[in-house]
Amino acid sequence: MRGTLIGEADIQQLAEKYEGAAPQELVRKALEIIPNITFACSFGAEDMVLLDMLMAVNPNAHVFYLDTDLLFPETYQLRDRAVARYGIPNLRRVPASLTLEAQAAEYGDALWARDPDLCCNLRKVRPLEGLLSEYDGWITGIRREQAPTRANARVFELDRRFGLVKVNPLAAWTNQQVWDYIRERDVPYNPLHDQNYPSIGCIHCTRPVKPGEDPRSGRWSGFDKTECGLHK
Repeated sequence: MRGTLIGEADIQQLAEKYEGAAPQELVRKALEIIPNITFACSFGAEDMVLLDMLMAVNPNAHVFYLDTDLLFPETYQLRDRAVARYGIPNLRRVPASLTLEAQAAEYGDALWARDPDLCCNLRKVRPLEGLLSEYDGWITGIRREQAPTRANARVFELDRRFGLVKVNPLAAWTNQQVWDYIRERDVPYNPLHDQNYPSIGCIHCTRPVKPGEDPRSGRWSGFDKTECGLHK
């Protein structure tokens, strides 16, 4: 793992000091102590909240999205609405190195239906690895409430996988707080959220969630998989 801008002990101290801080304060602090930082925006509800906060602090902040070429049309439309609303001059599209046609030729058609881990690795994890190698930190929209795999997320943490500082400003927020913010500030959001899609990924690997189901149960339904591999 490459060395981080901030040492592990200092990251732990930051996590403890800012545990109860408002997300806006965490965003400001992240930009202050890690100038070379980027925000991973999937255009989900949490990320739209963070985008609104981030653009208020620094409209020129770096933002990227992973384009698997398999996102919902509504997601691409929301991207365009977000650009119209905020400008986002430093928005970066990060594609997979393989086109869908090249992937099918090498691994077979509909890889996502047979080996979703490999598909996510090719179309998300590897592109992310390349992108994050250029930065000292990244901001994400993960929340502890979303899934057991995220229950221990801290507001500042060492990302050992990618070798940089990871900042999770909404870690302690509830789903209700996310939607209260969206409604209070009229933040644009994906209309699929109104159709029982609490978590929205690629079109072939996302389904609506039934009442009482885990919010991430609509991702990779039928597989023992709730994460694409970006957050470990």
